[in-house]
Amino acid sequence: MSANTKKIVIVAVVALVLFFLITRPTESAEVVRSALGWLRDGAEAIVTFVRSLFS
Repeated sequence: MSANTKKIVIVAVVALVLFFLITRPTESAEVVRSALGWLRDGAEAIVTFVRSLFS
């Protein structure tokens, strides 16, 4: 990808995210909440795995 193409894609993604944040803030918040929950669950699984290796 050229530098100009990357810039266009980044601007388009940011514009799309801003559009959804402005037009559907409740749904956007729920998506973020779900994503953070998945990340927390993944981190807890990794911690549990590492603990089980060293115990």
